[in-house]
Amino acid sequence: MDLRKIKKLIDLLEESNLAEIEIKEGEESVRLARVPKGMMTAAPQPAHMPAPVHHEAPRAPVATPALAATATEAQKAKADLPEGHTVRSPMVGTFYASPNPDAQPFVKIGQTVKAGDTLGIIEAMKMFNPIEADVGGVVQAILVESGQPIEFDEPMFVIG
Repeated sequence: MDLRKIKKLIDLLEESNLAEIEIKEGEESVRLARVPKGMMTAAPQPAHMPAPVHHEAPRAPVATPALAATATEAQKAKADLPEGHTVRSPMVGTFYASPNPDAQPFVKIGQTVKAGDTLGIIEAMKMFNPIEADVGGVVQAILVESGQPIEFDEPMFVIG
């Protein structure tokens, strides 16, 4: 899909009362969604290519010890979080705790933050997206390290 068409779609979304637009051209698709004020915006998503189709007989799911251990670890990790508001990643990318490698981190454990303060940045598709506190309070925990790949909805900070 042509970049000019995407820019026109963005303009159309901004000028209308629509919450989102999804356009499909052949195998390519683009989805644009309006984010309520005060929330973070994600970097544009690449056009989705269909996954290759494998013609294989379906198998019954098999429970493996590794899969059961992963589920148990996820439940334990959730229980280990300190009390407070959990700030989660709004996108997939690479987390950075400071604006550059030589700078001090945006926040430290025990630091008081206000809603809107920058907690870190996520690089996604060569764009740096600030991660802002959506509540005020004291940083109770920093759950990610600088340079770490991060998934959508992954817990990043706990503010109490």
